[in-house]
Amino acid sequence: MEGTRTRTVLVTGGGGGGRTTVAAATALAAAGSGRRTLLLSAEDPVLLGALFGTDGTDGVCGEGASREVAPGLVLSRLDSGADFRARAVALQERARSALDLLGAEPLEDDELAEPPGADAFALLRALRSAHDPAAHDPAGGGPYDLVVADMPPVGPAVRTLALPEHTRRWLRRLLPPERQAARALRPVLAQLAGVPMPARSLYEAAGRLDRELAAVQAVVESPGTTVRLVVEPGPAAVRALRAARAGLALHGLVPDAVVANRLLPTASPDPWLAGLASRQQEALKELLDDCPSGPAAVCELPHLGREPQGAADLGELAERLPPVPPPGPSPGAAPGGDRAEDPWTVEDRLADEGVLLWRLPLPGAVRETLSLVRRGDEVVVTTGPFRRVLPLPAVLCRCAVAGARLADGELTVRFEPDPGLWPARD
Repeated sequence: MEGTRTRTVLVTGGGGGGRTTVAAATALAAAGSGRRTLLLSAEDPVLLGALFGTDGTDGVCGEGASREVAPGLVLSRLDSGADFRARAVALQERARSALDLLGAEPLEDDELAEPPGADAFALLRALRSAHDPAAHDPAGGGPYDLVVADMPPVGPAVRTLALPEHTRRWLRRLLPPERQAARALRPVLAQLAGVPMPARSLYEAAGRLDRELAAVQAVVESPGTTVRLVVEPGPAAVRALRAARAGLALHGLVPDAVVANRLLPTASPDPWLAGLASRQQEALKELLDDCPSGPAAVCELPHLGREPQGAADLGELAERLPPVPPPGPSPGAAPGGDRAEDPWTVEDRLADEGVLLWRLPLPGAVRETLSLVRRGDEVVVTTGPFRRVLPLPAVLCRCAVAGARLADGELTVRFEPDPGLWPARD
């Protein structure tokens, strides 16, 4: 991925809030500004065709299918079922000798059913492929300037984006790379232990998977990756947005905009519509209070009175969206990430208070659903339905947790030096 300046916008939000429409409008606006843009979506091809005013059954369905739907804008529809079947058949081909030895009969393509979770892996592979320096748009214009991903609702979206890091951690625990160095001693160790040692092929497969996951993780943690949260204002949406912001922040992702979608006109002679609009405005005020102007300003999109169809409707919404910033450093990062600025900082207060403070920005987190558990040199942080295992900075590994406090969207963890591990002072 090194050397590419492709930027990524991940569009997610509540269920049914118009994520696909906002993703399409974001991509259209970027293409209209002269940026070569790729839109990734797993949405129904008929809906995608209606959005862009094209025949949704012509060239926008099937695995890896893509077409130019507007000048400078390529739409690629993800088909996780086809992606899974193709990879399963390829895996069987690579393992044919072993299957033949066991007398197994390989499964045919039409026998394979997509398992749960296949959609997440298909999306991650598509993101990785889109950032390959060799990836070009169909018109031959070179690598894409912008990739817009139409993500699932925010809960599954956060878990999908966290999947590469989590899986790599599991691999390191189950198959530590350092054990591979002892493969020359494997027969001897097997005799001493009385059990067979993992085969070389297992480590090689784990290594290939780790490299693939690392490439996807680099895209997620890149300074050029931001998130757009789409909500249809209402009491439930406001609560969901707060949880979403906390879950994203836990993984070092900061929204570049919160899109308040499908706003009804406030002046309506119909008392029923006027009541709905009033409740929307109350929720919108809460959104504005939660998201002050800045990196995650609230953008308002009107309800068109119909489902958006065609370039004119999509263009009207695109004009109201904030522009996607050009490639470059952006705020927000998790420890170990490659962003220019890491807000997860350690503050030294040893001289004055005898403690070190580890500050973790978690906007939207609430005390009732927040937990913190230390496991050796790691800390397990849970906020609502989201969880992450964080490695402690080296200086904190020699300290004990002395307390934690959540205030103003920031979790502050107090660490006191462990006398048995901390160097003695003169």
